[in-house]
Amino acid sequence: LPFCFLQDEYYGLVTFLLSSAAVLLPILIFGMQATVIKYFSGYATKIEQDQFLTMSLFLPLLVILPVGIFGFFFYDYLSEVISQKNPMIKNYAYLIFLVAVFMGYFELFYAWSKVQLQSVFGNFIKEVFHRVAVTILLFLVFFKILNQGQFIYAVVVVYALRMLIMLFYSLYLYQPKLKFSRHFKTKQLFRYAFYIVLSASAGGILLEIDKFMIPQIETGLAKVAYYSVAVYIASVISIPARAMLQIATPITAKELNKGHTNEVQKLYSTSSIHLLIIGGLLFLLINLNVSDLYKIINKPEYATGIFVVFLISLSELFKLALGTNTAILSNSKYYKIYFYFSFLMSFSVIVLNDLLIKKYGTNGAAISTLIVVVVYGLIRLWYVNNKLKMQPFTIKTAIILGLIFILYFVFYYISFSFQPLFNIIIKSIIIGIIYISIVYFLKISTEFNQLLHKIIKKKHA
Repeated sequence: LPFCFLQDEYYGLVTFLLSSAAVLLPILIFGMQATVIKYFSGYATKIEQDQFLTMSLFLPLLVILPVGIFGFFFYDYLSEVISQKNPMIKNYAYLIFLVAVFMGYFELFYAWSKVQLQSVFGNFIKEVFHRVAVTILLFLVFFKILNQGQFIYAVVVVYALRMLIMLFYSLYLYQPKLKFSRHFKTKQLFRYAFYIVLSASAGGILLEIDKFMIPQIETGLAKVAYYSVAVYIASVISIPARAMLQIATPITAKELNKGHTNEVQKLYSTSSIHLLIIGGLLFLLINLNVSDLYKIINKPEYATGIFVVFLISLSELFKLALGTNTAILSNSKYYKIYFYFSFLMSFSVIVLNDLLIKKYGTNGAAISTLIVVVVYGLIRLWYVNNKLKMQPFTIKTAIILGLIFILYFVFYYISFSFQPLFNIIIKSIIIGIIYISIVYFLKISTEFNQLLHKIIKKKHA
């Protein structure tokens, strides 16, 4: 929708600001969002839990305040550096810091709700609220109630509201009394938080650095807009994973703390196959309809992102197949190695982006992402299997991958001569029926079949 109502340069600018904030986020929040999930269940009394949550609330300020002061005094220099290729960035660069703070505290308050095993509302606010709010703002731009510059500031307000809503909800679930204690054991927590800051920063770099680097290498913020639309389309595949892992991650941390490795292994395997089933269908629907989708968008310059959609969706599908691998590694006693893997990933993607964006443009950014995701994903799989004797794959994994591969190449060469929207509907229905039927009759997942039975019974009831 943004590309319908905003000039490409402004859409690229918004994408750049949000991606840069996401890279800065882990540093400002000092890893507290992950620290809360890992250690909260280890405290038995409310007093200890309140002390822990109090620390998680105020500790990030030790980073936020110095960074904010530094940015204030050196703003002209810093904004000049990141806007050399695209001067439009300079006037809005300070918003990166504000959005990063709002994003960071949102994640912290979201973590508070997760440890209460209440993630549905938080996931809704994280995934849906700001999209609905931004859509409303775009219509205000369309009706000339807001201009495009005002729209950018309004987006920042949306992220502030999102943070406040999550704060009030987390307090509704659990109201900690602010308790400071010198005797509270913080050494272990600080060590873990430090590694999480570094690993999460590396993770943020992997996810968002491409949108930061493209305007540093290529002239024209519009290219960021074309690339981000392609990434957004492909990232639809990851939505089921985000929803499932919001629940699975705190459970994994809890079971690891209790030493219940069998439960962790079971969750590892089931999450992998279920995410692969859902992600595989989305992968097919997206990539086999993407040409018609771009025809509906009706902006030829955006269609240059079709190959980006394929590469990014392939990397997302691979990540789904890993199941709870990251949750296991980051919450186990081997969490330090996760930092080293993440650091190497971020370093690799920066180097590859620098090389491949110069050579292949935005396609190069997608290629580097796929390479890094696959290589380091395989390394993490090997490490967890080597240290914890766990791996998520079974023969059913191979069957699902084979099904995805076959259906992709069969329907890739099948096209209809209707209007693009009707083409998408018809092809999606056919692919969906075939895919779901095969998964059902091969009994890939008992839970999946039971869900279908319930749906069928409700329709006949």
